[in-house]
Amino acid sequence: MIRVLVVDDEALIRTGVQRILDCVHDIEVTAAVPGGQALRAAQEARPDVVLLDIRMPDVDGLTVLASLRRLPHPPVVAMLTTFDMDECVTTALRAGAAGFLLKDTDPQQLPYLIRQLADGGVVLASQVARTVVNGYLNGSPHTSDHRIAQLTDRERAVLRLIAEGLSNTDIGARLYLSTGTVKDHVSALLAKLGVGNRIQAALLAERAGLLRPPLDPGQDA
Repeated sequence: MIRVLVVDDEALIRTGVQRILDCVHDIEVTAAVPGGQALRAAQEARPDVVLLDIRMPDVDGLTVLASLRRLPHPPVVAMLTTFDMDECVTTALRAGAAGFLLKDTDPQQLPYLIRQLADGGVVLASQVARTVVNGYLNGSPHTSDHRIAQLTDRERAVLRLIAEGLSNTDIGARLYLSTGTVKDHVSALLAKLGVGNRIQAALLAERAGLLRPPLDPGQDA
């Protein structure tokens, strides 16, 4: 059972998300609260995944995110936003957000996305993807190349699949590895890359050109 905490200042959003997820057999909404109650709810219920509004009037979503990341066993946090071009997105990414969802996400897709988050997958709404890429990839490509060079061949293979958005289970199936072994590889490559989550790692891989197919020997460079 995947335990989910919904944090949003709008009661309509909280209720709507909870009703959608209450119909799913393997997901349980432990609480649906406004921002000011989020930390206490997380401490009491210890959710696996938190859906967190990025902008709230009582407590800013970024402040809540920072508090959640300091918990002894921090949950996976996906930011909820209505903005397709939000300056808070990059800040949330650097603070440890594991995904970004628009509030008008197809209700039928929501359970799948939560399962992906719980299993370590990358969830990034296409409408905010460019904002994230433009805001985060502001370093030198050579720096990315240097970090990627530290990875083993197996870690590079895992990183490519992370960048495709695959979960730990899916990566294991693709590479014929156990989920535990995949988790070990992910932890190792995150440490070598000096990043806090899978989205940051995927963006560094893109910056370094790791995701581009190799040049055909018959083609000119």
